[in-house]
Amino acid sequence: MLLTLGVHLGFAASSEYLAWRDPIYISAGFAGVIALCLLLVQPLLAAGWLPGLHVLRSRRAHRVVGTALVVSVIVHVTGLWITSPPDIEDALLLLSPTPFSVWGVAAMWALFAAALLAAVRRRLSPRTWRLAHTSLASVVVFGGAVHAMLIEGTMEPISKAVLCALAAIATAVAAVVPWLRARRRAPGRR
Repeated sequence: MLLTLGVHLGFAASSEYLAWRDPIYISAGFAGVIALCLLLVQPLLAAGWLPGLHVLRSRRAHRVVGTALVVSVIVHVTGLWITSPPDIEDALLLLSPTPFSVWGVAAMWALFAAALLAAVRRRLSPRTWRLAHTSLASVVVFGGAVHAMLIEGTMEPISKAVLCALAAIATAVAAVVPWLRARRRAPGRR
């Protein structure tokens, strides 16, 4: 897992697009790359599929990584806003002519909603919480992947496509497996 994430960060660090950029823009871009990498880790932690982590530790790590994901997105958007306020204002108001902006904004708001939902988890039934959180997380991953794929920038195209595909697959499988297990355990089923 660390090797997979390290490869993507390494490709981004060696990008020719960084040569003439200022430090704030580079930091904002890397915050986006880190957020995309964390999107792969999150479903694996939620499902308890990372080797060496007990389910309880995996869930705690999921909360910590979720917080890091929110922080990464805030740094990404804030850094881009500092370097180009009109572009970010257009994106946030859904007035930007670039399609990647709409996908990024949708993923960002879904992420904030998923984080807020996690904060009030105890007030909801487990089934309602799981359905809502999983739905929002799916929007975050798929919206974030489309956002990243539409941007020609810091990330190398093939490694970016692989990372997006892995995050989407991990999210889809992690969302479906509990549902399949519940169906198998349902009364009247063998």
